[in-house]
Amino acid sequence: MKKVLLLGLFLFQFIGYSQAIEATPSSEKASDKLLLTIFLKHDQSMNLNEIEKIRTDQGFYENFLPEGVAVVNWFVVMGIGQMVILELPASKLSAVNLAIERTAWKAFKTEIYPTYNLYPIIKNKLKNKSKVSY
Repeated sequence: MKKVLLLGLFLFQFIGYSQAIEATPSSEKASDKLLLTIFLKHDQSMNLNEIEKIRTDQGFYENFLPEGVAVVNWFVVMGIGQMVILELPASKLSAVNLAIERTAWKAFKTEIYPTYNLYPIIKNKLKNKSKVSY
């Protein structure tokens, strides 16, 4: 009898939990979006015209951002190359990686890092809360 009661209680809790998840509006669900920081490091054995030719020939500009991926920022980092910060659904990570492998390799050495925005968490702890927005 105890086993049946425990099983019934477990099922009741599981069903309630499932319905609570389904009832949660999508805006309240945990987002599967992530930030991806990509370093496109210049090969200093080539000048910018040679890098640009490789990038153009490989279709970088046409294929680099797969559908559903957004640029957050794109910086020049002097002495390194370019730093691109993308926002994307986790499901698009392999598509971004493939686009980089097909269109950026040869022109750049690449480093890719999944990242997240710590500022919303830490801003209340900072004495100076000013933030530059680009």
